[in-house]
Amino acid sequence: MAKSSDYRLGEFDFPRGWFMVGESAEATTTPTAMRYFGQDLVMYRGESGQVYVTEAYCPHMGAHLAKNTTSYIVRDGEQVQGDSIRCPFHGWQFGPDGNCKNIPYSDFVPKAAKLKTFPVIERAGTIWMWHDPEGLEPNFDLPDFGGHWDAPGWVRWKIDFMGDLDIHPIEVVDNMADYGHFVPIHGAKDFVYFANEFKDHIVHQYYAAGHRTLVQNPEDVLTLDTWYTGPSILQSEMEGTFNSFILITHTPIEDGKIRVWHGLMVQVNDGSAPITDELRAAALEYQEGSRLAFAQDVEIWQNKKACINPLVIPNDGPYGKVRTWYKQFYSPRDKTPDLHKRTNGMHVTLDKRSSSAAA
Repeated sequence: MAKSSDYRLGEFDFPRGWFMVGESAEATTTPTAMRYFGQDLVMYRGESGQVYVTEAYCPHMGAHLAKNTTSYIVRDGEQVQGDSIRCPFHGWQFGPDGNCKNIPYSDFVPKAAKLKTFPVIERAGTIWMWHDPEGLEPNFDLPDFGGHWDAPGWVRWKIDFMGDLDIHPIEVVDNMADYGHFVPIHGAKDFVYFANEFKDHIVHQYYAAGHRTLVQNPEDVLTLDTWYTGPSILQSEMEGTFNSFILITHTPIEDGKIRVWHGLMVQVNDGSAPITDELRAAALEYQEGSRLAFAQDVEIWQNKKACINPLVIPNDGPYGKVRTWYKQFYSPRDKTPDLHKRTNGMHVTLDKRSSSAAA
């Protein structure tokens, strides 16, 4: 299992950014144990409805805040009170800011009685946590996922869990430059255009090609704008039989191991008519097609060895530039401007458009 240091990505083992840690339904007033970024965490939903993520262990005597079923605090349903969480061992109560608010048997509360907490946003049926090795506040926003979640005529995604993979996330992000895999893996044909554009913490992949199954007429072209916002959130606007919006995201569990999800929102009409059961079923079928296409990538990742130094040929896409762009998330923030200067701009791998179309 190759690690961040093997790829020489930067000073940190884990990247800075927004990361999915679960679906909305998984956050309840019963605290949930999680493990991400090589550390044990706890997620819970306060009585206000807000979701919180904290470190897992009480600073008092090290009890796990979620792994308990026999404490009377848990049995009596008193572990989450308001937006605070109580330790099942001694009942210490920690507020949403992580500070200890109450010790049942003491008026004295030590200043050191504090849980580490993380910024959390719930959006589009998913829960996202900000992770930063330097402990700094977010320096870019969580995406709004195209605004499609509440848009008329759009069917919301269901989240597909794709598994825990023993692979470093850079091997996933490499796909942004991987022009060559679309024909043998995904059934592309008759490529028209492939390019990458780097814009600070975002990288785009612009794609236009025919397809063996996803277009109805042989002369039709499948057009995609796919981009990463930060190190883990891939989104894609796709024009096809239906307009659709793809989410693919991965979160490090350990250094060199990730958890992966997929989702697809589908526009089935212009919003002027109700979404029928038939249209909803068609959207879910379309999502399943997208999931199966992504599963083709997942199968490769599950069975490949680490690619520390790609053997790049001239007709490959810009693997090196993507990896340089990716380093910004493993480096102190004061080093990111230099990495932006080294990567920002357009890189065109293939352009077979007519001069008028290219203009």
